[in-house]
Amino acid sequence: MIYAGTMKMDNYYQAMDWDFMLSQYPGKTDFDIKKYYSILSDDWPDFLDKYIQVPSMQRLQGVGLLCGTDWTSLYKNRFYYSRLNHSIGVALIVWHFTRDKIQTLAGLFHDISTPVFSHVADFRKGDALTQTATENETEAVIRSDNALMALLESDGISVETICDYHLYPIADNERPQLSADRLEYMFPSGAALQGSWKLDDIAAVYNDIAVLKDENGNPELGFMTLEKALFYCEKFLETGHVLQLNENKLCLQLLAEITKKAVECGCLEERDFFELCEKDVMGKISEFCENCGRDAQSGDSSVLMLSKMFNAFISMQSVKHTEEKLAGHFCVSVDVKQRYINPLVFCGNEKFCRISNISEKAAKLIEDFLNYHDKPYGCVEL
Repeated sequence: MIYAGTMKMDNYYQAMDWDFMLSQYPGKTDFDIKKYYSILSDDWPDFLDKYIQVPSMQRLQGVGLLCGTDWTSLYKNRFYYSRLNHSIGVALIVWHFTRDKIQTLAGLFHDISTPVFSHVADFRKGDALTQTATENETEAVIRSDNALMALLESDGISVETICDYHLYPIADNERPQLSADRLEYMFPSGAALQGSWKLDDIAAVYNDIAVLKDENGNPELGFMTLEKALFYCEKFLETGHVLQLNENKLCLQLLAEITKKAVECGCLEERDFFELCEKDVMGKISEFCENCGRDAQSGDSSVLMLSKMFNAFISMQSVKHTEEKLAGHFCVSVDVKQRYINPLVFCGNEKFCRISNISEKAAKLIEDFLNYHDKPYGCVEL
């Protein structure tokens, strides 16, 4: 991690603004997804392909991991990574550490109900803080996919065992623990958002991870060496910081308001978020706004506001950080989910410790991350 100042700063992250966070790594990013998958698991489960091919999983290829940020000029995302890519990655991690088919499939299906723009849907529902609302329909989506249900029946697998990955602590657990889901999404997120992960670094970190025991004796992914744990923790928090800046908050909330307004105006239907890919949804909104702009009779204030918000979203280059709302701007002030970890580390004599208990640097990083506050408002002109 590259600090924007000295270790004596009150908060490590205070001077790390948007431009700083996106400019610290070389512009070229070589992130070969097939090579990345081979790091996550040196063998490919023979049952996985048929489940990946079912319609409800294939739909996720058109849903981006990075919550609609691929569609705005504010971000400089280096490559596209889909929810299908992420789901496969989680499944491979679970398989690598458990060799358990049921847990692996639960990991594969954990995002099967995710709509376009991912967690933007949570912002639409007022769930910016936990960002779990998109998981509510997992079982319903699985049961509605006839091809998937036929495969499960053929393999003698009940829906109840694979529709809730929270049942399996290697697949998912509570923050700040490390799980397959949390481990996977930060590798491509950091690589795409900032270029902060290279495949060699991923391999070095990943090969240091093992299944340890948490404070309650439950299995949890953790590190065998403090060096690798600290390296991963630094990079994880670095990307987590990008996701708690006003730029990210505004981007997701603005897109949430755009999609909400598009439904109100008749541009979109709720089913479009589950039946169309992001490219097609953006195309429908763009076409709708262009047609209304050419219509001299159109005086609908909702349509005009949709057009203003949409144009601001796709073209914005910066966000104003302010103490109060600005007239003529779209402004957001919202608390969001803080994505951080405090992983387990092997500390000798068959004991496992939280990194914050054995590393002063890690403890300070986590404390500063959690205590960081951006300006009250992020605003963009409409």
